[in-house]
Amino acid sequence: MRFKQNKVWVAVDENDLPILENGKARMKYRLDQETHYQVHSKNLFSDTGEEKITPVGPVVKPDPPPEMTEISDHPVVTIYTDGASSGNPGPSGIGIVMEYNGQKKEISRNIGISTNNIAELEAIRTALTMIRKHHVPVRLFTDSAYAVGLLQKGWKPQKNQVLVRDILQIVSLFQDIRIIKVSGHSGIAGNELADRLATSAIKNKPS
Repeated sequence: MRFKQNKVWVAVDENDLPILENGKARMKYRLDQETHYQVHSKNLFSDTGEEKITPVGPVVKPDPPPEMTEISDHPVVTIYTDGASSGNPGPSGIGIVMEYNGQKKEISRNIGISTNNIAELEAIRTALTMIRKHHVPVRLFTDSAYAVGLLQKGWKPQKNQVLVRDILQIVSLFQDIRIIKVSGHSGIAGNELADRLATSAIKNKPS
């Protein structure tokens, strides 16, 4: 690709799209260079030779399938959650996107002063408590490695033990549930929307 008219190397995924971390891509001026730089994707351009170069911006990827091959009797509840904190700890919000049987629900809620990790967990707890039919398969997507580790991989919580215990008790009610890690700010539509809902909730009064 090109950066300020210089030819550069950019880390890309299997679809040849820039891998974004907080809206920035990893770039090198030489392929054998040990260090790399992080630049905004809006400043990268396709290297098309003599043709006019076009900006490479964030690409909205389709949401990953909720593993429908394993399910035959019921539609899947698909959930995207995110938590945000301004100050960590500071004013915090949660964002939730839920889809089931063609219906969609969005939640944006201020949770007061908290940390980012608590906000991530609270978003998951809030979403799961809204599901009354525990026999319906649930696929919950989050970009929080912390939450996935505690709820899916058996990590032992050093903090937030009560909150984690509450969520695990709720999880145990479901017959078929998976909490799946996705990459944050990577263009996944549901995750991006949940992020916007969480950050916008910070500006609102606690509810």
